[in-house]
Amino acid sequence: MRTYKVVTYGCQMNVHDSERLSGLLEEAGYAKAAGDGDPDLVVFNTCAVRENADNKLYGNLGRLAPAKQANRGMQIAVGGCLAQKDRETIVRKAPWVDVVFGTHNIGHLPALLERAAVERKAQVEILESLETFPSTLPTRRESAYAAWVAISVGCNNTCTFCIVPALRGKEEDRRPGDILAEVEALVAEGVVEVTLLGQNVNAYGSDLGDRQAFSKLLRACGEIEGLERVRFTSPHPKDFTDDVIAAMAETPNVMHQLHMPLQSGSDTVLRAMRRSYRQERFLGIIEKVRAAMPDAAISTDIIVGFPGETDEDFEQTLHVVREARFANAFTFQYSKRPGTPAAEMADQVPKAVVQERYDRLIALQEEISWEENKKQVGRKLEILVAEGEGKKDDRTDRLSGRAPDNRLVHFSRPESGVRPGDVVTVEITYAAPHHLLAEGPALGVRRTRAGDAWEKRQAAPAAKPAGVMLGLPTIGAPVRTEVVASGGDGCGC
Repeated sequence: MRTYKVVTYGCQMNVHDSERLSGLLEEAGYAKAAGDGDPDLVVFNTCAVRENADNKLYGNLGRLAPAKQANRGMQIAVGGCLAQKDRETIVRKAPWVDVVFGTHNIGHLPALLERAAVERKAQVEILESLETFPSTLPTRRESAYAAWVAISVGCNNTCTFCIVPALRGKEEDRRPGDILAEVEALVAEGVVEVTLLGQNVNAYGSDLGDRQAFSKLLRACGEIEGLERVRFTSPHPKDFTDDVIAAMAETPNVMHQLHMPLQSGSDTVLRAMRRSYRQERFLGIIEKVRAAMPDAAISTDIIVGFPGETDEDFEQTLHVVREARFANAFTFQYSKRPGTPAAEMADQVPKAVVQERYDRLIALQEEISWEENKKQVGRKLEILVAEGEGKKDDRTDRLSGRAPDNRLVHFSRPESGVRPGDVVTVEITYAAPHHLLAEGPALGVRRTRAGDAWEKRQAAPAAKPAGVMLGLPTIGAPVRTEVVASGGDGCGC
């Protein structure tokens, strides 16, 4: 049986697509490669947002060239946003690549691989519009207890720093019934947490002619028995309406956690970014969310050093950070991305100035994050036990998981057996800027269907996945990477 490995760069949507790619390959007879050896097939699912995306891709392709030379049967495929953008350039720079495919035709990968093997030449297929909604494709889901559920693809915004709409296309919404059917199927498999996913998730409904479709979807998720936690990412401030706030506050299984991209606190810079809201509107949303849900944890994205940003513009960003008191922030230094209007703008900010501002922003946000986390000390929280989130768990004899507001919590290992997907009640004893600690004994352990599903998967790791299933990628401390991005993982709104 031929083996495969999928390497993923970039945003949540790419993680979603990689699970689809894995499902397609396993349905075609491939098996996921184990260990560090070279598999028979390597698929790179690329990102065009991160500054070093192309360097990373070509570096990895170069390292694979000797393996490909030694094993003539080995195949290499490149997909995702960078493939959609660069197309034939990839084959010209790395002629040993077998397949290049875009964001709209991931379902064609097995056929393209077979054609490349028969014709013994690279296959380049890039479609300009979505052919099959990704959620209709088979999937190899990584998590037994938490899952992504895509509700839309594409984006209708025209932010000057972002190339995603050109690569992902205009927004296309799934029908509510299809989404809810997928969620119900996931819950039947043991999943207890879903994250609704879209490039601009709260614009959902614009393609359906219903401005309240997203809040209705949240409320409908609240009616699904066995679904304990509902999250969503990433919303856009211009589309964030009062009915969504009400749905969050009034639907028990919708978590009081919100990722709301700011990008800049300056009205002048927001106008240059073509972001259709201003500082007052953004802070007004935060105020309404806090009024409805005082315990809400709010995170954000911020770009430092956008072309033309002055010292006064940056001070406005710091002002919003102080006023909003974000639980955490994903902060990025602006860098030119070819193909975006911002790359051609005058008044590019010098690197040294960007770095100085960035360091000041980081210091301020670290201080606020720590102060906000200290408010959690003494609280009793239900933690959904995670797999692989605590890098030091083995050394410290602890487990890790997420609180309802998505804060990362490390806690003492209970005496009774606990599995990923189970729920443990703990009391918080210590706070750091990016995590909480519960050092005392667990106050309660609830074994769940999700834990049962995880245990079953461990007993039968080779079982073939079925149906429409998505997985949850690891979400760690806020990223500190020099990129131009519009989402918590590099490509939202």
